[in-house]
Amino acid sequence: MLPKIKVLYEDKDILVIDKPSGISVHPDGRSKEKTITDWVLKNYPKMKGVGEPMIFEGNEIDRPGIVHRLDKDTSGVLVLAKNKKAYEFLKKQFQDREIKKTYLAIVSGWVKSDHGIINKPIGRSPSDFRRRLAGRGARGELREAITEYKVLKRFKTKTPFTFLEIKPKTGRTHQIRVHMKFLNHPVVCDSLYAPKEPHLKGLKRLALHAKSIEFKNLKGKIIKIESSVPKEIEKVVK
Repeated sequence: MLPKIKVLYEDKDILVIDKPSGISVHPDGRSKEKTITDWVLKNYPKMKGVGEPMIFEGNEIDRPGIVHRLDKDTSGVLVLAKNKKAYEFLKKQFQDREIKKTYLAIVSGWVKSDHGIINKPIGRSPSDFRRRLAGRGARGELREAITEYKVLKRFKTKTPFTFLEIKPKTGRTHQIRVHMKFLNHPVVCDSLYAPKEPHLKGLKRLALHAKSIEFKNLKGKIIKIESSVPKEIEKVVK
């Protein structure tokens, strides 16, 4: 079954969708689950071949229009390029760090500072190929990673939690999740980075949402797109 996907913005070159939690952006070569890629190819067949494929265990996986990605369990704004020119144009903006992204997250514990910047390169975890690591023990090439955060609300519950607005300045795999773990405030319901941390009642998904993105379209106009906070996260915050 293909998921229901909401289109947040569209012009002749660019498509922005509201990605639900629990669906991967593209196939991983192992799972047979439907992905955003399947939805794209069904609804926008002309996007086939736009962008760069991924090589997985010798097989080429098409990633039509995919310029950046969100983790499977993260919801929110996802930008897609509808043609090669748009793909190169958006890719350059990501590389030059001109694209502004804002996330919302609920994390474990009370974050002490009202705002802060985590500047800690990210490498691979020595113990689990699926995980990344910031700080001591990270293996392989360490890539620069900068994340800015601001406290929106602290929960005075028996188990403390904090609601954050997060602005990643770089785009590393799992960056926000890795940096929050590094601070000892992992994202709530993160089964990969914090499987033993307490969960929030009523929340069964990763408490991370891509709230907004700001980019230039091919006419040079600045476009800012927002995705509304998922009901399950909003309910917990209220």
